[in-house]
Amino acid sequence: MKNDKIIEMDMGSTVSTDVGTVCLGIESSCDETSAAIVDSNKNILAHIIYSQIPEHQKYGGVVPELAARAHILAIDTVIRQTLDRANMTIDDIDVIAATAGPGLIGGVLIGWMAATGIAQSTGKPLVAVNHLEGHALVPRLAAATADNSAAPVSVEFPYLLMLASGGHCQILLVRGVGKYELIGQTLDDSAGEAFDKVSKMLGLGYPGGPIVDRCAALGNPRAFDFPRPLTDKPGCDFSFSGIKTAARTFLNKYPAPYSNEFINDFCASFQASVVDCIINRLDHAMKTDAVIKAKPKTLVVAGGVAKNSAIRAAMEKLAHEHGMVFAAPPMNLCTDNGAMIAWAGLENFQIGNIVREPIAPRPRWPLTELQGN
Repeated sequence: MKNDKIIEMDMGSTVSTDVGTVCLGIESSCDETSAAIVDSNKNILAHIIYSQIPEHQKYGGVVPELAARAHILAIDTVIRQTLDRANMTIDDIDVIAATAGPGLIGGVLIGWMAATGIAQSTGKPLVAVNHLEGHALVPRLAAATADNSAAPVSVEFPYLLMLASGGHCQILLVRGVGKYELIGQTLDDSAGEAFDKVSKMLGLGYPGGPIVDRCAALGNPRAFDFPRPLTDKPGCDFSFSGIKTAARTFLNKYPAPYSNEFINDFCASFQASVVDCIINRLDHAMKTDAVIKAKPKTLVVAGGVAKNSAIRAAMEKLAHEHGMVFAAPPMNLCTDNGAMIAWAGLENFQIGNIVREPIAPRPRWPLTELQGN
């Protein structure tokens, strides 16, 4: 493991002297090994991420075997450096939390075994965190408006959540910790996967989402006509495979290399179609009986795709049209990270959701299977 791949995250605000309950959170579900120390007063006391992106870039995506090996090499160092950054020892920690699924099971096992070992050797309570719940709850730790220019947003239950990442795309009504109602989901590919595939088609590299977003900002979103699957249909489900197929079919007619203008226009047009699909489905979701009855005051986006500037801006506009507040995690808390696991661990610990007998980590673990108290 090379030190230049260790990232100490900016904690973003002055830490209070009142730290409350302190949680060490560990995340290892995909291609980041991360640990963070967060307290119940929403202070991020330390946050370390070891990024594996350089190892996977040459393959155009995450290779599970390589990811698991990298987690093994990094996990001890990441945990130790996190404690050092917070000027703490394990004795100062009140509760241990780690991702127990869903995710690449090899990586999940590494982080979970590390957390289990710490908890068993110290007698501290252990929380098994659903990775998706980490994304779903992190806006309650820290959230802001689309451009991060306004004051921090307080996210209270219930809220309407767009959870979008490389592997998931769901609209959820979040009623509380462990209480999720699925309103809509992708029927095929996730939005994040579609961004990655289009970036690969254009030879732009991995991860594709940030690259496509940057190129799109320089292009014409009306240059090419991409489909908007399901937007003429009732319901709240998504489909992104058709947009991805349309991109491949179109590019087959135009051999590389592509000019910068072509790439920027293509990315802008592709991104505009994804944004239109998301906004259409969210607009439908706001008109469902479940959402109308729950009366959520906040529209939230979370997950890696939440970093996309066009999606954030369009969702903020939609929220205002429906009399809601828009919130999104800070950019450094959108992708997989230990802080979201530590915070989800604290939220679960506070309602008594701790591990009381051995559990098996899960590669698949829908949010709707969680049981909130």
